[in-house]
Amino acid sequence: MKGARRRVLVICTGNSCRSQMAEGWLRHLLGDRLEVASAGTHPAREVSPLAVRVMAEVGIDISDHVPEHVSLHEDEPWDLAVTVCDDARELCPAFPGAARTIHVGFPDPWAANGTEEEQLAVYRAVRDAIRRHLVPAVARELGLG
Repeated sequence: MKGARRRVLVICTGNSCRSQMAEGWLRHLLGDRLEVASAGTHPAREVSPLAVRVMAEVGIDISDHVPEHVSLHEDEPWDLAVTVCDDARELCPAFPGAARTIHVGFPDPWAANGTEEEQLAVYRAVRDAIRRHLVPAVARELGLG
């Protein structure tokens, strides 16, 4: 059907950093062609404030995002599920309702130590890696060019 948006679910453990940043990038860069959601296998209470901050630096607002459990999305049809951490890949090698599942892993910025500036540097590196690697992988998988 012409003009139909493809559906992508990004899965992580806490749904507080990597999956939220990935959802933000995908909506920002491919939102005219994709419907995107993210969820976690063990969702945190809130999206990481540092993730919100580094995404705002590139003009993407994820401040209203809320971590959700993957079970909320199991009965929905997805064109693609993407795991962004190894734990989620082990728990969800194939996601119910997803036509296919791929893995594009990133280090967990939540685990960053040091000063706030040192932690922000880790978050920025993961944010930029998601932009460079996950967005093109999703576009390629869904034939979006």
